[in-house]
Order: sequence, then C-alpha cells, then structure tokens
Amino acid sequence: MPITLTSAALPVFKTALANLAHCLSKAEANAHMRQFNPDVFVGLRFAPDMLPFAAQVRIACDAAKNGTARLSGLAAPKFADDETTFAQLQERIAKTLAWLETVPADAFDGREEQDVTFPVGRETTRTMKGEAYVKHWAIPNVYFHVTTAYALLRHNGVDLGKADYLACAQAEA
Repeated sequence: MPITLTSAALPVFKTALANLAHCLSKAEANAHMRQFNPDVFVGLRFAPDMLPFAAQVRIACDAAKNGTARLSGLAAPKFADDETTFAQLQERIAKTLAWLETVPADAFDGREEQDVTFPVGRETTRTMKGEAYVKHWAIPNVYFHVTTAYALLRHNGVDLGKADYLACAQAEA
C-alpha cells in the first residue's frame, strides 16, 4: 500500500507528542526524587534569547494541530498559551492528542498539490504545496520543538535517553 499524506503525518504527530508527554512524566518523577518542584523546568532555556521549555511544548503541540488543520481544512482548537506548570503542559499535550484523534483517517489524502499558506514569524507568510509542507515544514517543526524540550530536560539532570524519546514508537513496533 502506498504512503499517504495522512499516514505520513498523523501517526508521526501523535507519536512525537505522546513521547513528549512520556518525557515530561519522567521529568516530574525525577524532580520529586531530587526533592524540588517540577514546575522549575517550565522556564528552562539554553540561551537567553531562546524560548523557554514551556514554549517548546506549546509550539510542538501547535505545530502538530495547526499543521493538521492547514492541510486538512479543519479548524484547529485554540489554546490560551498560558501554561505555567507541568500539569498544564501535560494537559495541553493531552488536548492536542485528543483533537488529533478526531481527524478523519483520510483528512490529507489528495491534498498533495494544495497550496498551504502559513505564518513564518510574526509578519511573514510562506506558501508550499501540501506534500512539501508536511515533509519539509510541519513534521520537522514538531520534531525540532520536541527534541529541544527533551534536550532541556536531559541537560538539567533528568534521566532520559533515546529509548524515552522513542518510547511510544517502540511500544507500537
């Protein structure tokens, strides 16, 4: 069976976000073991000019839901972008995953040549064909922010490894 845009994108988004939720759960347990509040992780960043951990989680969720919406023509849910705790970040991931579960199995199929216009920064937009958008923007964007969140946690002493980053993908194999 050939790969479709739906099969190339939806399972990838769901797995990446489920893996991110797994990493947050491990970070929360690690913080409790080390006897500090896990919400300390929310503001982590590698450099003063980068977005903090909470934003990495928000953007990973938004990249998955907005990428899905742009390509499928569905309306994505809007979130307040006001999470300040680990529990709230986990809730955001869960809400995003729940919405992705409602997307029809063939939502993207046949839209490979459809123009997708999306914001790039605050004042610029870009337009790509549907297949190129999925391959070269939506999926890499989700992975970038999930990877950055993972690296921030790992850098700050959370016992995470490659198996954690790929945990859900391994469970489905």
